[in-house]
Amino acid sequence: MANRKEYHVVPSCDGWNVVKNNVNRVSIHTNTKSDAVAKAKQFSQNSKSELIVHGKDGKIQYSNSYGHDPNPPKDKK
Repeated sequence: MANRKEYHVVPSCDGWNVVKNNVNRVSIHTNTKSDAVAKAKQFSQNSKSELIVHGKDGKIQYSNSYGHDPNPPKDKK
């Protein structure tokens, strides 16, 4: 299975980081979570990838796909 592109918003000791999966460095660091989510959303939209937002405890709060979703929702409204 091919690795999918993902951007994660994760807490750090002095703010929030945006990290791309399979990369060992931080893409961007911000003081607030909302700024980190906004930047990660831009990155995800530009690269047509997945955005995964974590809470302060490190658990995933929500995610959003901005590219081709291999498992789209079944209900079409």
